Amino acid sequence: MRHFTLALVATFGLVHSASAQPDTAPFQSIFGERVLLFDETMDADSIQAVLDWVHEQQAGQEFTNQRYAILFKPGAYALEVTVDYYVQVLGLGRTPDHVVIKGAVQSTWSRSDNHVTTQFWRGAENLRVEPDASEKWMLWAVSQAAPMRRMHIVGNLNFDKGAWASGGVLANSIVTGRAGLTSGQQWFTRNSELGLWEGGNWNRVFVGVKGAPEDNWPDVPVTILSSAPVIRDKPFLHVDETGKFAVFVPEVQRDCSGVTWKLGDEKGTSIPIDDFYIATPDDDATDLNAALASGKHLLVSPGIYRLDEPLRIDQPNTVVLGLGLPTLTPTQGNAAIQTADEGGIILAGFIVDAGLKASDLLVQIGDAHSQADHSANPISLHDLYCRIGGFIEGTAKTCVEINSNDVIGDHLWLWRADHGRGADWRTNRSEHGLVVNGDNVTIYGLFNEHFQHYQTLWNGERGRTYFYQSEIPYEPPSNDVWNDKGKPGYASYKVADAVEEHQAWGLGIYSFFRGEETARNKVRLENAMEVPDKPGIRVVHISTFAGRVGGINHVINGTGPATNSGELQLFDGWNMK
Repeated sequence: MRHFTLALVATFGLVHSASAQPDTAPFQSIFGERVLLFDETMDADSIQAVLDWVHEQQAGQEFTNQRYAILFKPGAYALEVTVDYYVQVLGLGRTPDHVVIKGAVQSTWSRSDNHVTTQFWRGAENLRVEPDASEKWMLWAVSQAAPMRRMHIVGNLNFDKGAWASGGVLANSIVTGRAGLTSGQQWFTRNSELGLWEGGNWNRVFVGVKGAPEDNWPDVPVTILSSAPVIRDKPFLHVDETGKFAVFVPEVQRDCSGVTWKLGDEKGTSIPIDDFYIATPDDDATDLNAALASGKHLLVSPGIYRLDEPLRIDQPNTVVLGLGLPTLTPTQGNAAIQTADEGGIILAGFIVDAGLKASDLLVQIGDAHSQADHSANPISLHDLYCRIGGFIEGTAKTCVEINSNDVIGDHLWLWRADHGRGADWRTNRSEHGLVVNGDNVTIYGLFNEHFQHYQTLWNGERGRTYFYQSEIPYEPPSNDVWNDKGKPGYASYKVADAVEEHQAWGLGIYSFFRGEETARNKVRLENAMEVPDKPGIRVVHISTFAGRVGGINHVINGTGPATNSGELQLFDGWNMK
């Protein structure tokens, strides 16, 4: 999402006058040199020096091949932790309260304009943070692909810096004070507890959140659901009672609200680290597939993995967990990941980059003939990010295709790049961010942007989406080129005509057409959404916004007012009675 002119410093990174690298050897572990492990017995000044050095390396580096995971063993620390591009900060306790940071775990941006619309690809999880009480609030100023999970913030938290921002996700977390936005476009909060919420512009969705604001639609663009119908929280690395590493896989919950960990009795399964193959960028697809075939789970350490064949996940209950946002890149026009139609498979915490040779799709969940019922043991996807261009001039027809039934999506960002390498209508070509063919698929926090056909195409029955954010492509040269059987453009969110039942809640769809050719040809979009006109289809709360030139003719199915440049439209939905 970028709808303003950004300086090259934001697109290609800051130029550092780098200080000498501190000795990181004392902080390394079984996970490799890009995973830094701290415990409370270590010298605090030495830890801070390493954290400051990582911050210096990664700040502003939007497209870099360096990635880091920063791990804290249970204990108390007085530190300022700044989380930058491709950095993930993780506590290793069984609850967030087992790792206490007295200071800050923050995402900030040093530009004088405070714009954070490109603050992507970072994360913080499983920590208790006690910010300086003299500060008004701690900043987690981010946009897409920058979640906070399993956090206990004892104080106030703001998700922007008072200027342009486009985010974001808070999940399974407690903020004891005020949480919110001063100017951010949208935000999604799930299964959390807040002292109170303030602020925001176009679209905010709260699912299973204690302390959520009142639902005052359309006076305020807020959507409230009291509980999440079915969710499994993201697995996490921790240190078990023997001092060994393990991965905890939370149990599936139904009709739940609030956090899972508050009473210390979170249900789930702890998998010993010995059951994982610890992948490094030196591994190729043959190595990783051999480990998977032998029954191992995968823990993928930071780095870039070039795959000449897809990772094949064929066994049920297999966990693939990334540390430090590792990146998988197909090299031969192949997919990066293909799963069998088996229950309990979990993919979490990594980026998939389209390769230079075009792929039909990047991530395939189940094959085209998938029919199994996984309702008792769903497949789940957490913090899964796909890119078409940006870092490299890659291309793929579809990012993610879900064929299996009963899949849970827990925060996806699917991005056809609008800046960086290959970001051009004719270069990083891609049709769909997401295609859903399976039944009973539920997705929380779906961000899907700039694709050239239907960005989301839903063919399965009884699908559910809770929060949707999408910008349509920026530079279609004309509606002669970009049209759906004569209708201007392609709806961002399309539910196929044959579908009988579908629900979607809290959708924000925006146009920011740009470019001389696009403006000259007066490109517009006919419908932000298209769904069948059937009793089983329900859409609740749609926000549309248009910037720059052109706009959107209708909100949904030829109804709803036009959205022209500078306008925000708030539409109740479809089949609301």
